[in-house]
Amino acid sequence: MITPPYITRGDRAAIVAPAGKIDKDVVDFAIKKLESWGLNVVLGEHIFNQHFQYAGNDEERLSDFQKALDDVNIKAILCARGGYGLIRIVDKLDFTSLQKNPKWIIGFSDITILHSFVHSNFGIETLHATMAAGLKDDISAEMLRKSLFGESLSYERETHPLSKPGDTKGILVGGNLAILCSLIGSVSDIDTEGKILLIEDVGEYLFRLDRMMWTLKRSGKLDKLAGLIVGDFNDMKDNDSPFGKSAYEIISEAVDAYNYPVCFGFPAGHQKDNRALILGREVNLSIGDKTTLNFEL
Repeated sequence: MITPPYITRGDRAAIVAPAGKIDKDVVDFAIKKLESWGLNVVLGEHIFNQHFQYAGNDEERLSDFQKALDDVNIKAILCARGGYGLIRIVDKLDFTSLQKNPKWIIGFSDITILHSFVHSNFGIETLHATMAAGLKDDISAEMLRKSLFGESLSYERETHPLSKPGDTKGILVGGNLAILCSLIGSVSDIDTEGKILLIEDVGEYLFRLDRMMWTLKRSGKLDKLAGLIVGDFNDMKDNDSPFGKSAYEIISEAVDAYNYPVCFGFPAGHQKDNRALILGREVNLSIGDKTTLNFEL
């Protein structure tokens, strides 16, 4: 995998909104945060546009992201927020400039589409991390800063009761579970063989989560993993007739037959504490009394 150049003080970073609409005060705070890191911030021309739930229509969102990709002086692209909309424009983006001049693409949730597309087609690392809308959380922001500036990145957590112990190594891939399932069979689909897979989601019905895990299983995405990292699955919903299992219990059941380590409870996804993860980077995962995740430099 190709590692984009780490950024330094004085570099230029873009904030664009390729999916859901964003409030100006959120972006204003993000600008101040990035400027406090010594970065010069460029905003997408249409970032505050609104077209129903989107940050502008497809052409406007496409234009802003394309300009950020093509500008060789921009070293990182921070997505303003997720929501929905990237699937409508990703196939119209021209990644020629990104291949010649790799830069960091940052986000999660709907941005999983970009992560997966860039990894599968160009072999460039990206950052699964908080977006402009989440920079008010100090820990999440600091982990993003460390990742962008090339500082050592490692995590240690208490081991969740459902975690499956063991030591493993592999390239980290994945992101939002619903998005990953929707990409199966497309040009954005990811290869999971020998990889450590990250999954997270929010606001899904439990029966749909069960269906998604079975989809991964039936499509061969789970059986040859090196390991699994389960992030946040918050605000999950149930029907009047209960499903009978929690989100983590559903996932645990789906991977019970496999022998690789499984980490539950990693702080990645739709909550304030959203730790930065370098997708496409080889990581060491160790699960025992403590759970540690270390990124290769």
